[in-house]
Amino acid sequence: MRIALLSYRSKPHSGGQGIYVSALSRELQELGHRVEVVSGQPYPELADGVPTTRLPSLDLYREPDPFRTPHLREFRDLVDVAEWATMCTAGFPEPLTFSLRAARLLRPRAAEFDLVHDNQSLGYGLLALQRAGLPTVATVHHPVAIDRDLELAAAAGWRRRATLRRWYAFTRMQARVAPRLDALTTVSASSAADIETHLGVPARDLEIVPVGIDPAVFTPPPEGTPRDPDSIVVTTSADVPLKGLVHLLEALAKIRTEREARLTVVGTARPGGPAQAALDRLGLADAVRFTGPVPQSEIVSLLQRAAVVAVPSLYEGFSLPAIEAMACATALVTTDAGALPEVVGSHAGVRVPAGDVDQLAGALRLVLDHPALQAQLGRAGRSRVLESYTWRSTAEKTAAWYTDVLDRKGRPC
Repeated sequence: MRIALLSYRSKPHSGGQGIYVSALSRELQELGHRVEVVSGQPYPELADGVPTTRLPSLDLYREPDPFRTPHLREFRDLVDVAEWATMCTAGFPEPLTFSLRAARLLRPRAAEFDLVHDNQSLGYGLLALQRAGLPTVATVHHPVAIDRDLELAAAAGWRRRATLRRWYAFTRMQARVAPRLDALTTVSASSAADIETHLGVPARDLEIVPVGIDPAVFTPPPEGTPRDPDSIVVTTSADVPLKGLVHLLEALAKIRTEREARLTVVGTARPGGPAQAALDRLGLADAVRFTGPVPQSEIVSLLQRAAVVAVPSLYEGFSLPAIEAMACATALVTTDAGALPEVVGSHAGVRVPAGDVDQLAGALRLVLDHPALQAQLGRAGRSRVLESYTWRSTAEKTAAWYTDVLDRKGRPC
């Protein structure tokens, strides 16, 4: 098959979108399909031989100058103007503006592809591709409206709530576009139920295709390599309430009254954000390290050395960090939020109620204090990943789904 795989932003080392696009395109290519990745900034890192078409935006949220003011010469067309105007009025434009650019690129090339697969932009431009005769499907990892609702619940003051409602205004577009696409896939039964609630697509109509990892990359530590007995690791791509990082920091403060535990956060603390405020309030600056963006090899090394990996999220549509830790045979402590019970199962981690700091601290103490339990949880996690969560399996199931969609559309593939 000839597939255009779309991603409005594709961070290569953290955040699920860039990892998903890179791994899925590689595995589909190895299965014999032709995949062209079309991405906005930040651009993905792809396997050799996978073509990429870069769709530059104004890149208004880039590091180290997010919410920047572009020079007049950077504006190329009305889509750029709309992107800038939306940001200036506190909205998030990228899902819409990327989809419009993608439609402009792909409509003249419709004969070159059998199918367009969007990775969660759900922008109006996708409907233009359908009108051009291109079967158009999408992956929805989870409805972004859930992020909105959790941030609103944690917001202090009416100004902050008004700003958040404006920022997440694009979710109304997504709720209009999703039911009109040819098909949707998602990563868990939990996400399917949430998509039905927030996007109006019946769960029975969704194809569930879990994401995965490469078990030859995410491996247990070499035989005889000791783990750091005081090391806790958490991976969080965004410093937002959804990820539960503040709850983990509060749990760490409780643990450190009894032992010298240390936390490594694979991610970045937003200046003035909730994590930075919690660090200052709890006096944890010397016990917590933020890595910033790091390559995959360093993530693997951190997971292999850790005594325990925490997933303290208030919601997860799936959780790549959980299965990455499981593949490295590292013990998990997770919440019961979203798809985490479904993904981790009953034997690879210790589960606590989402948002319960005392139980989170207690579970981390339990695992840190018992190396035999760490090893038991790690073995169970590695076994579960090999059975259920590899990128090859994801690609095979996705390709079969493509075939079903094209068959229903009456198109050869």
